[in-house]
Amino acid sequence: MKKSTFFKRLCKDLKKYSGIYILFLPVLIYYLLFCYKPMYGLVIAFKDFRPGLGIWGSEWVGFRHFKDFFESYYFGRVLKNTLVISLSSLIIGFPMPIIFALLLNEIKNDKFKRITQTISYMPHFISMVVMCGMITLFVSDKGFITEIVTFFGGPEGISLLNKSEFYVPIHVISGIWKDLGWGSIIYLAALSGVDQELYEAAKIDGANRWKQTIHITLPGIAGTIIIMLLLRIGGIMNVGHEKILLLYNPGIYDTADVISTFVYRKGLQNFEWSYSSAVGMFNSVINLILVLTFNKISKKVTEIGLW
Repeated sequence: MKKSTFFKRLCKDLKKYSGIYILFLPVLIYYLLFCYKPMYGLVIAFKDFRPGLGIWGSEWVGFRHFKDFFESYYFGRVLKNTLVISLSSLIIGFPMPIIFALLLNEIKNDKFKRITQTISYMPHFISMVVMCGMITLFVSDKGFITEIVTFFGGPEGISLLNKSEFYVPIHVISGIWKDLGWGSIIYLAALSGVDQELYEAAKIDGANRWKQTIHITLPGIAGTIIIMLLLRIGGIMNVGHEKILLLYNPGIYDTADVISTFVYRKGLQNFEWSYSSAVGMFNSVINLILVLTFNKISKKVTEIGLW
């Protein structure tokens, strides 16, 4: 009876909102083909995959590849590097678009505000290859950033990308530079929805701009901040390999090599498909656990969550 009622409501809804469902159809097809269908291939993480034998014809080895990864020399290194880079980007990089949006919101000159926004958006549209080429040039032995670091007592006559201790700061700061303006868009949209009458009431009560920001602005966009934070936490183990592959070299593997680059080398360079699938699956499971845990905590503490 319940199934019959559900299908009746579904058919009625499809008929009433057919245009919206047609617009949603390409998105649904995309996720089915590129996000859910590839999950079938995860089974090779439990097999000794041989292309000639196919997925089901390959030998079943259970958790052998997971065990090999956990016992390998590289496990501790890539896990530590992934967490260091990701947490550094989260702790330093996440608040930056919020702060930038708050500062833009305080600008009263509309023309200056638009120019500032436009300039801040530009780095986002630079391709990763071009951006990494610029970074490599800036921190080369003759680059202007290297000259500044040298002036304050840093190494002289050597590219900063050849020094392990400089990789994480370069990665984090360049990420902030690229995504600061673009990331602030959603917070600016949230700020536009804050009731302006609250500010008028606060002014009457004698609240200055700082107190208005603390007691009105931040609580007004708290929901957006929490949702964005949960999304970032859900991808905390996903440090993009493209940027790292374009910047690092064997000399700085000890701080730059992360899980995604390790999977790339094992899977595409060494052709160890099963091993790399096992490592990638481990990475995804940790991300799932993190987002489920922090979403539950957020729902309990703030009553705001992803679902």
